[in-house]
Amino acid sequence: MFEQIKLDYATNALEPWIDQVTVETHHGKHHVTYTNNFNDLVEKAGLTGKTAEEILGNLNAVSDTVLRQGLKNQGGGYYNHNLYFEMFSPSPAKAPTGKLADAINQKFGSLDACIEEISKLAAAQFGSGWAWLSTDAKGELFVSNSLNQDNPISEGTGHTPLIALDVWEHAYYLKYKNVRPDYIKAFWEILDWKKVEDRYNSIVK
Repeated sequence: MFEQIKLDYATNALEPWIDQVTVETHHGKHHVTYTNNFNDLVEKAGLTGKTAEEILGNLNAVSDTVLRQGLKNQGGGYYNHNLYFEMFSPSPAKAPTGKLADAINQKFGSLDACIEEISKLAAAQFGSGWAWLSTDAKGELFVSNSLNQDNPISEGTGHTPLIALDVWEHAYYLKYKNVRPDYIKAFWEILDWKKVEDRYNSIVK
C-alpha cells in the first residue's frame, strides 16, 4: 500500500514562501486524495507489490484504457507530490556540491542558469502541470515540463525526476493568486539542494 510522504517540517515552517493553509490543503487534502485513489486503482489492476516507478513506467501493459489513464493520473499525482514535498526545508542548502554541482555546471553552465531554465518551463506551462529536473542513469541532467500529473517516468523518457515544481493552481493560488512567477521564485527559496543532491547520488553510481 502506498503512503504519502510524511512532512519532516511543520506545516507553517515554509512561510513566508508557502503559507500554512496552502501546505495543509495541498498535502493534507489533495495529496491524500491522489494517494487513496492510486491505491484503489493499483488493487483493481492487480499491480499490488509493484513500485510506483514500475507502474508508471509500464502503463502500456494495462489493457483497460480507463484504468490505465486513472493509474497515470492518480499515480502521477501520488509520485509527483511525494517528490515535491520531500525536497523542501525551512533551512535549505542553497546550492548542491559534488557530482550534482559538476553535472549542473557541465549541462547548464551554472546553477543560476539551471534554475532559470526550469523556471521558464514552469512559467510557460499552459494550464496545470509540472516542471522537472531529471537525470538518466549515467548522470546527465534534463529539464522538461509536463501536463496534468504526467512526469518523465510516465512519459517514457527513461529519466528519473530530481526536482518537481508543481504549477497546478492549488499549489500557489491561496497566497499568490494568478501571479505564478512569484510562486516560482519562492519555490527556490525553500528547495533544499542537499536533498536533491542525495537523491542524485542514490540514482547515479
